[in-house]
Amino acid sequence: MTLSDIRRILDAEVIAGNESLDREIGHAFAADLLSDVLAIARRGADGALLITGNITHQVIYTADVVDLGAILFVRGKRPSDSMIQLANQMQIPLLMTSYIMFETCGRLYEQGLKGCIEKAGDGSD
Repeated sequence: MTLSDIRRILDAEVIAGNESLDREIGHAFAADLLSDVLAIARRGADGALLITGNITHQVIYTADVVDLGAILFVRGKRPSDSMIQLANQMQIPLLMTSYIMFETCGRLYEQGLKGCIEKAGDGSD
């Protein structure tokens, strides 16, 4: 699935990275805690879509460190101009949807996007 597909499915606004809409996203996960992002990234989330309501600069830095494919903000949360500038510098696409996290994940899963972890508690922590 491409970022363009994700934008269409979620009626999302592209905030940064319009030039990356053809980027393939094979997996996604939802997290607001950066410790969860780091834990999931250990399991092979590189190139994945992070779905979050966390609009801090640390989200951008974390996405860069773990090589995420894009960040999608839920509930209509809009990152600050300085966050957008940082994402552009780091070439991390940012999207925003008005859907809540639950519905966002459900819509993407329904369209075939898989999670980064098949099952929680699989002993790989």
